[in-house]
Amino acid sequence: MKLITLACVAASAAAFSTGSVERPATALNMDRRAAAGQIAAGAAVIAGLPNLALADGAKSAATVSRARGIYGQRIAALEDAVSKGDFGAVAAEKNAFILYNSGAITSKDKQAAAVKQTNAIFAAIRGKDAGA
Repeated sequence: MKLITLACVAASAAAFSTGSVERPATALNMDRRAAAGQIAAGAAVIAGLPNLALADGAKSAATVSRARGIYGQRIAALEDAVSKGDFGAVAAEKNAFILYNSGAITSKDKQAAAVKQTNAIFAAIRGKDAGA
């Protein structure tokens, strides 16, 4: 306990002691034009960084085939659930339908038709209509 008290007294004495108040010399020997140029370059870099994180939303052949492979398989795997009338299994894969419609179908007309069919499927699920 005495050791801790002694350490606290020494730390506070060192904190409040007057020391040398010299300012160290800096190595920023530049004029205003050079400083403004560096600031402008830094601002341009920082302004350009958010653009790196934005997706362009382009649908390439690779993204279309990937969506068909991933989400198409998930939808095709629902065949047994549909034949058994398991509405919960189909409803659980709602995101697969949405992502398939937006990623695997490139034509706006076909995509609109697919969305309409998907809405009809989920309307039948809400109504518990196995015949639809």
